[in-house]
Order: sequence, then C-alpha cells, then structure tokens
Amino acid sequence: MSALFEPYTLRSLTIPNRLWMAPMCQYSAAPDGVEEGAPNDWHLQHLAARAAGGAGLILAEATAVSPEGRISAWDLGLWNDRQTEAFRRVTAFLKSQGSVPAIQIAHAGRKASTQRPWVDRGAPIPPGEEHGWTPVAPSPVPFDSASTVPQELSVAGIDEIVEQFAATARRALAAGFEVVEVHGAHGYLINQFLSPHSNRRTDEYGGSYENRTRFALRVVDAVREVWPRELPVLFRISATDWLSENEEDAREGWTAEDTVRFAADLVAHGVDLLDTSTGGSAPDARIVPSPGFQVGFAEQVKKETGMPVGAVGLITEPRQAEEIVAAGRADVVLIGRELLRDPYFARRAARELSADVAVPVQYLRAV
Repeated sequence: MSALFEPYTLRSLTIPNRLWMAPMCQYSAAPDGVEEGAPNDWHLQHLAARAAGGAGLILAEATAVSPEGRISAWDLGLWNDRQTEAFRRVTAFLKSQGSVPAIQIAHAGRKASTQRPWVDRGAPIPPGEEHGWTPVAPSPVPFDSASTVPQELSVAGIDEIVEQFAATARRALAAGFEVVEVHGAHGYLINQFLSPHSNRRTDEYGGSYENRTRFALRVVDAVREVWPRELPVLFRISATDWLSENEEDAREGWTAEDTVRFAADLVAHGVDLLDTSTGGSAPDARIVPSPGFQVGFAEQVKKETGMPVGAVGLITEPRQAEEIVAAGRADVVLIGRELLRDPYFARRAARELSADVAVPVQYLRAV
C-alpha cells in the first residue's frame, strides 16, 4: 500500500489521498466591472484538470478578502455575491471528480497593487495609476525600494480586516468549499504582522511575540467561528524569513523556533493542519532552493508539536513524495509547479507506486 495514496481524515472530512494541489495565483481574473475578481473559464480548467488528474485536494489560489487585499487587480476575490456564484461551478466540478475543493483566503498587505508577473516583472503600480492603490500594512515600511510606502493600519482598520476574513469564509462555504486555508505566509499581511522584519509597531499588535501573533490568531478565531465545526481549517505559514537562519544575516526575522511555538497556538485556536512553506518577507533573503528544501521545517513542527503538517517545495517525483509521507516527515504533500507541468502527476505517481487513484470514466480506456 502506498502511503501517499492512503486516505486522510481531518475532522469529519476524508480526503482520498495525500497528494494535494498547492494554491498558485493565475492573475487572470477581470480587473474591473461586474466580473471583477470572479473565477472564469481559465480558473475552471486550471483547477478542474488537476482534479481529473487525481489530486486528492485542490487548493484554489490566494483569494482576496477585499479589493485592496489583492496582490494585483487581476487576482481572484471573494467579497461579493457574483464571485460566490461563479465559484460554485468550480467546486461542483471538483467534487464530481472525487477531489476536495479548498480555498486559500488572503490579504496582500504591503505587497498589494502590482502588475501581473509577466508584465514589467510584476512591478508595483503606484496609487493614482490605473489598477493601482495605496497598500496597507502593520507599519509604513515598503517591501522594497520600488514599492509604495504602505499606510499603517489603525486598530479600527485591523478590526475591519478580521471581519473581512470571516465574511469571505462564510462566502467560501456558500460557494461549496469544504476546506478553508488562512494565508499567513510569503510576506503577505498576516506574515507582515508575525515578522519583526516588517512589524515595527509599538501597540498591542507589535513588539513581543504575543503581540505580533495577535492579528493572526484573531483572524483564525473569526474564520473558525463561522466555519462548520465538522470541516477543517488550514493555515499556511512561512516557517522562516530566511534571515535569522543565515549566520551572515543579522537582521531579525521570523524563525523556525517561532513557527514551532506558533503551531501550538494554532492548534489551540482550532487549526487542523499547518501548510508549511518559507520566505517572502525580505526580497534579498538568501534562499538556496533544492529538492525538498522546505520539508525539514514541516518535519520539525510535526516532531516537536504533533500538529498535522503539509510539506511543500520542489517536490517533483512520485517516490520523493512517497518517502516524505511514508517516513512520517509530513502528513500530506502539496505540489505546485510540477502540477503546472503535468496536470496528471497524481495519476502518474499512482502508476509508479502501484497504487489506485480515481480516473474519469471517459479516460478508462487509457488505464
């Protein structure tokens, strides 16, 4: 029996296997008008192909809780009824293929208001220009020298964003999603509060570990309150900023030890699995990617806390994914770029590992 293709249960939800699709932004929603932020045919085929390809859980890309929370004006959002209705077509198809529909809900914070990655390399769009606005953040510290200085959030502004996360979670449930993931990674707003590299506040949301984690835990509590008790909530984290991990870089940042400590807090607040990534807070952080280079962070959380974890990062081969799960280094693996290259990676992995995976009846002649 392949460990990778064993079912996995979180709360009352059983997911058919442990090979999941990671959220990957497509920057392909309409930026204006009635269809603004709503999934369209591109998003349907993008997610549907991987469901037909056998991935057990499909995580839709970072979906903004407000217009200002988008990375770019071309991002998906879930703040109105039109968007909710458009997502129903997506979730219905994913379920029809036996995959579990999941969604990552997010706010970009100081990394908002950019071009699409293939236009000017995703350069920031200044306020006042078309598709540009003033980002918000815990502190008025820009991401890099080319970025707009963000507006520091007031406590009232923080309260409003917490409610926006809750409202988007409600809409996600109405749209047919069965799993919701809070995006706390990659230098976006929640990560900006967590990391002392970007959080310079001196009030109850800055300074100490307890203060810097306060916003994230408030968001988790607000989402958990509106999400059904029987369905899981995930949290994606950057386990390190890759600042304090490097001896030659003396800047203070979020560390692996912080992540282990925070994992215990997340469990206490009702989070069911930690989707463990890294980086994104500092554009000049020294990161040397290699196959499975982030898996050790997930393994550390699992070993030291017992919290269920997902591993990500240059997982590209079936036997590599199998080893991670079989050795107990992580409970699931989330595949990103390899699923862009091969939507049917899960079916290929099942063949190589002599395992079973659902195949659309239309494709049975190829089995």
